[in-house]
Amino acid sequence: MRRSLPLGLALAAGLLVSLAAPQKAHAELAGPLAKLTRGAVNTVTGWVEIPKRMHETWKASGAGAGLTYGLIRGVGYGFVRTAAGVYELVTFPFPAPPDYAPVIQPEFVFDDADTDQNL
Repeated sequence: MRRSLPLGLALAAGLLVSLAAPQKAHAELAGPLAKLTRGAVNTVTGWVEIPKRMHETWKASGAGAGLTYGLIRGVGYGFVRTAAGVYELVTFPFPAPPDYAPVIQPEFVFDDADTDQNL
């Protein structure tokens, strides 16, 4: 029974990520559905910002910075991404921002477009 919960959460996260992938490939998945999917994915995966930012900072400034400053950055970015996800989940029926644009860039934590060069 105790093993079922982590497995269920992992499967749910995998499902949400798989729903996000077609969004980039197909233009017909747009509007409220795209915003709902993006919100769900970012709500569930916001915590991934912590190890991601720690790794970025570690590579750029060394282990000590990665374990301290990187951790702080990760918690901050994770909070913002999770809050943006919750906002998009709650407001998905409404075109705010205009045309259902993402409220945070990159749209997903897994996108590599956000590599911070200026730490």
